[in-house]
Amino acid sequence: MVIQSPLIAVMVRAARKCSRALARDFGEVENLQVSKKGPADFVTAADLRAERTLVEELKRARPAFGFLLEEGGARPGEPNAPRWVIDPLDGTTNFLHGLPHFAISIGVERDGALLAGVIYDFLRDEMFWAEKGAGAYVNDHRLRVSERKLLADALLATGLPFKGHESHPAYFDQLGAVMSRVAGVRRMGSASLDLAYVAAGRYEAFWEYGLQPWDVAAGILLVREAGGFVSEIEGDGDPYESGNVLAANAHLHGPVHKLLRGALEAPD
Repeated sequence: MVIQSPLIAVMVRAARKCSRALARDFGEVENLQVSKKGPADFVTAADLRAERTLVEELKRARPAFGFLLEEGGARPGEPNAPRWVIDPLDGTTNFLHGLPHFAISIGVERDGALLAGVIYDFLRDEMFWAEKGAGAYVNDHRLRVSERKLLADALLATGLPFKGHESHPAYFDQLGAVMSRVAGVRRMGSASLDLAYVAAGRYEAFWEYGLQPWDVAAGILLVREAGGFVSEIEGDGDPYESGNVLAANAHLHGPVHKLLRGALEAPD
């Protein structure tokens, strides 16, 4: 059995407590699908309740830490203390439609440096976790990115632009360039799980624009601790800061990056 650090144990305990109510709520959402009003208000309330549960549990365990919350914004902690970066329900649209693919994501960062992360897919009871310098795991199993070396064998994931969010103007050019070279592309609707799946070797790569810190804080660290590479899609900046994320195994990061950049530079 793998021994978790006290910090990871705190995060795992908070995620498990939060998940119990979310699992019950998901059962209610499935029942509400046939109602005229629909489940949107119910899911919003469930999301907020989950966030409150995580804040209460984590605050109790580490009172000095600050918070960056999807719903509640930034809450400062004590000077020089780390902060929790939380998405209580990553994959809300899936949850809303009764599609069982979503997760709780909890990251820890200090001044932009990622220290630890947990992503919990509670319907499958898969607890992905990582701590800087200590490796990445799912439950008690060590994670490693895949060893596939050829684009033709690679399965990639991405996030499509959707209503209410600015789409990258060349995104569909990139998608077309990638689709013509790889075994397949998936759009599953939960960036945290997409990153966890790269860490687990289920995908060879994942890219998406416009992500928020709570979408990627835990997942970026998971990929890196599993031996993968995470970079900005277009420039040399910090993907955690920009939200434009490319994550891949060591063999295919360069080729995928070249495909994506090439699509941007292609003449109209």
